[in-house]
Amino acid sequence: MIQHIKKQIKKFIRVRVDFDVSASEKEDFGHYSTNVAFKLAPVLKKKPLEIAKEIESKVKSQKSKVFVGVEAVAPGFVNFWLKPEVLQNELKEILKNKNKYGKLRPTTYGLRPQKINLEFVSANPTGPLTMANGRGGFYGDVLANVLENAGHKVTREYYVNDAGNQIRLLGESIRAEMGLSEKTQEHYKGTYIKDYVAYIKDTLKKIKHGKYYRLALVRGIQAEFKDGKMMILKADPNDIGKIAQGIILPKIVKEIKNSLKKAGIKHDVWFSEDRNLHKKGELKKTLEFLKKKGLVEEKDGALWLGGGVLIKSDGNPTYFLADLAYHYDKFFKRKFDLAIDIWGADHHGYAQRMQEGIKALGIKSERLKILITQLVRLVSGGKEVRMSKRKGEFVTLDELLKEVGGDASRFFFLMHSLDTHMDFDLDLAKERSQKNPVYYAQYAYVRALNILNKTTKRQQITIDLQLLNSDSEIKLMLELVKLPDVLAKTAEDYQVHRLTRYATELAKAFHNFYEKERVVGSGGDVEKARLYLVLTMKIVLENLFDILGISKPKKM
Repeated sequence: MIQHIKKQIKKFIRVRVDFDVSASEKEDFGHYSTNVAFKLAPVLKKKPLEIAKEIESKVKSQKSKVFVGVEAVAPGFVNFWLKPEVLQNELKEILKNKNKYGKLRPTTYGLRPQKINLEFVSANPTGPLTMANGRGGFYGDVLANVLENAGHKVTREYYVNDAGNQIRLLGESIRAEMGLSEKTQEHYKGTYIKDYVAYIKDTLKKIKHGKYYRLALVRGIQAEFKDGKMMILKADPNDIGKIAQGIILPKIVKEIKNSLKKAGIKHDVWFSEDRNLHKKGELKKTLEFLKKKGLVEEKDGALWLGGGVLIKSDGNPTYFLADLAYHYDKFFKRKFDLAIDIWGADHHGYAQRMQEGIKALGIKSERLKILITQLVRLVSGGKEVRMSKRKGEFVTLDELLKEVGGDASRFFFLMHSLDTHMDFDLDLAKERSQKNPVYYAQYAYVRALNILNKTTKRQQITIDLQLLNSDSEIKLMLELVKLPDVLAKTAEDYQVHRLTRYATELAKAFHNFYEKERVVGSGGDVEKARLYLVLTMKIVLENLFDILGISKPKKM
């Protein structure tokens, strides 16, 4: 609809400038509003309000087939009201396109299809996924849907950090749990660490003559079986870390995959830092690439790139070098046009360094978009439920899904902008009433189904949509036709929370229509027209729910 309105506005201006059109929050400010007068002001050397009034005059002097009203308001906006027939005609487009309504044509919206790598979740494989991991998980999953809907080719990727300090710490935590060293504040704690220790012992016992047992012997880990139980007698923390990497990591990654599957979060590629980078010598290759460009500096026994250390004084690589090698792989080897990384709040200060590193590789900074997820508080009974993976005091994603369900978990996370702190209201998410936002949206869909199921009448070719002219019908149509624009804007700025807000506003408009207008039993042409409207509501909600990844219940 926005593109259609822009086309109409261009008929009333001579100078070609880029300008915006947006749906108005309140009908007092029109159905849509534009800032075109502000864009024309410096070109025409006039005040914005003066230009706005000239546009208003031109629209009023001509009989527009699109606008029923126009108004210039200070300091220079132009507000437009659409004719009902414009909205009624768009209903025909909805029914014509069905599940393709909202599918964007890149040429219409000026989009250039790109090959995009979208990396999200990527939690360290040192334990179960936490509830907080769900925020970036659901966000990334829906953003991928939005970008694909806009014609982009998207690869959904999970970066498995199966090398480095976190894996060493996992090994040390397991060793301490075995009683072979003192436990420290830094160590991971909780019942899941105890479970990992039991799993290691059980695995070594089952494959006493297998590769892991032989690896244990080669690395000097002294072990014996006594009364059917494996007893670790002596072990170096690094050796235990390696054993953990060989035995525990596949188990943890499998559990992570299962958790994401339960949440309906999909990944196309699981990229292993250890297997795909370290073992293939990619860190060394990237370092040599930077050295040849004369960008690496030796200082205090370490190798630096700008303000970031690549190789520590002890000769070990940093995660900064590993990340640069990872993005070298994305841009130079796999040739992605754009990389979108969704990181946790603890990476906020690291984003700038990564952007500088990308520039050093010779990649334009706009080709890497780093989105930071802010912190989440789980609130129940008005009190915060603490979360810490290291202390073993956390709510897992599996537990959240079991407690409130996949739809509520997904919708609640998506209601908030990624860059804002949020409280996840556990009590509200569990509530089965219209106070629950996802229930409210899904109930609108169920109501539409119920109306359509009550009639066996087939939609006829001759339906007088001009009969849809009441206030509630106009408001509902105004919301229905927004779907393509909402999806286009989200594909441009990645503000996924716009979709849940739209779902709520659309449901609100339908519930209002449902309460004020009788459909089945209203009789004659009015009933046919309203059934047509309800059918388009069903189609739009289905398409929106598919993008959001929430279910379409038949009854509630």
